Order: sequence, then C-alpha cells, then structure tokens
Amino acid sequence: MFEEGSVSAGFVGNQARSQQALSERPAAARRRLPKYIETPTLLVALAIYAAFGALTWFHAALPWWLLLPLGAYLVAWHGSLQHEVTHGHPTPSALANELLVLPSLWLWIPFRLYRESHLAHHNDALLTDPLEDPESYYLDAGRWAAAGPLTRAFLWVHNTLAGRLLLGPLRCLYVFWKGEIARALSGDFLHAKAWAIHAVGVALVLAWVVGVCGLPLWQFLLYFVYPGIALSLVRSFLEHQARPEVTERSVIIEAGPLMSLLFLNNNLHLVHHDKPGLAWYRIPALYRQRRALFLASNGGYFFKGYGEVFRRYFLRPKEQPLHPAAAA
Repeated sequence: MFEEGSVSAGFVGNQARSQQALSERPAAARRRLPKYIETPTLLVALAIYAAFGALTWFHAALPWWLLLPLGAYLVAWHGSLQHEVTHGHPTPSALANELLVLPSLWLWIPFRLYRESHLAHHNDALLTDPLEDPESYYLDAGRWAAAGPLTRAFLWVHNTLAGRLLLGPLRCLYVFWKGEIARALSGDFLHAKAWAIHAVGVALVLAWVVGVCGLPLWQFLLYFVYPGIALSLVRSFLEHQARPEVTERSVIIEAGPLMSLLFLNNNLHLVHHDKPGLAWYRIPALYRQRRALFLASNGGYFFKGYGEVFRRYFLRPKEQPLHPAAAA
C-alpha cells in the first residue's frame, strides 16, 4: 500500500540518488558555516528543550487534550530546528550544530541521514522529479502503473491534508524504515554511524521522558511523536508543485506568528530555496523587501495563511499523485 517511489514524510527518499544529487546542489546550499554564533537560533533551541522538559515533567497534571497539541508543537518545532541545522546554523562549528539537535524528540530518523537527503533536495533543477528529488511526493509513470487500486486510493487520500495528518506519519515510518532495514540486510552498513549517533539521541530523550518523568512510552508516542510528525507534514504538504519553471515550484504561505515560528519561516518556502543559506530570522525581511518579485516569479503559488490551506484541501486532494510530465 505504501508506494516507495517518493519521499517518506517529505524528508527522506532514495538515498542512492541523494548522494549524487548532494554533489550537484547549488553553492548557496553548500555554504554551511556562519561566521558568528546566531543567538536567535540558540534561543529557539533553549525554548524548545526548556518547554519540552517542563511539559514532560508536569505531564501527569495536564489533560490529554492539552498535552497532545503542546507536545506536537514542540516536536514539530524541534524538526524545524533540525532543518535549520542542516543548512549550517547556528554556529561555525558543524559538531556543535549537530550536538544542538542530538536529542531526537521525534525518534524516527537519524539527523545525518535527514541532512544528506535534504541538501540533495536543494538541487532546484531536479526539484519535484519523482526519481531524482529525494523529497518528491510524486510518482513516475512506471510506479503508478504498477500500483494496485488500494495503493492508488491510499495515495489519493494521502494527498488530502486530513490524509497527510492521519496517514502521513505512518507512511513515512514504513517507507524509511523498510529501506534502512533492507539496506542492512543486504550487508550495506554505510549508515551505521548515523544510526549509532541517533541511538544516543533517542536514549537521552527516552531516559528523561520515561525514566525520569515517568511518562509511559505509549503516551509519548501518541501525544508527542506521532502528532509532532503529522504537524510537520502540514508544512511540507504544499511546499512544492511540479511546474516547468523552477521558481514556480515552491510555495509562499503568509502564515501568522504561531505557524511562522513553528516552521521557522519555512512557510515562505520560495525564499528559502532562493537563499538556502539564509538564517530563518532573516527570511521575513528579505520577503517583505522583494515581495512583489517573489510573488511574480512563482506563478501565483501563494496562500494567505494555513487557514486557507485547511479550508481548500482538508478533504480534497491537492493534486494527483502522478507527476504531471508522466501524465501528459
């Protein structure tokens, strides 16, 4: 049912192609070391870990209907912090940056594998290509033809926002873990170091959550991890569309302060792809300065907030799963 022709959760796709694309990514995406420590990003990290610590410590005093949205927000926010670190923020030290996001609040993916795949995604010439872009959700003609009716139905539902929220985390876990298990069973241990580092990060989180705070693992998975991944998928749901013009492939969503902070301004996604090395807190100023140019260049791929996204696509597919070039 879970078609493997595209990325899992908009984060990890075909790792073999990722390695080639990584060497071809734009110079702006390769520029990964700031010349100074970026205090706003460090403050975000401090806020995430402090709030996460407090929320898990006082979990027993909170009702589930409050614990779940707060837990989901913090886990998704930490995912946005990881994205910022993939681009070399917030310090000149790659080691310090990686240690900053070592605790894996969402448990499921090693940071190094996410970084490798995401930087490969920044080859804009291949953006949305179902065979070359590791973060493409599209299927090529061959995989679509081979998909059975159940798989096709799943993918159509998955292209609604409701389906992405409910089924997206399950799909990303299945696709990614299946690929990694197959890699290990074939004797390929290239990712072993990334997994070993990830295991340390997971152990730190679970030691605190389960061992110190006494939050049952099933509750952590149900109230924090799964909805946190799902909330992250709200951002990636409309990030890209397949269009002939590269600048028309990335969305602009003028979100409010709560969602902009959650996604660290990555809702202004065209700006991020235009300047992938730009720190998150500098994106809004550049967008305001060049708003007319950005909106003119992306062919009207624009939404006035996530409320509009929910109204239009909560129960309606945003588009077909088959790549438009394959459907032509």
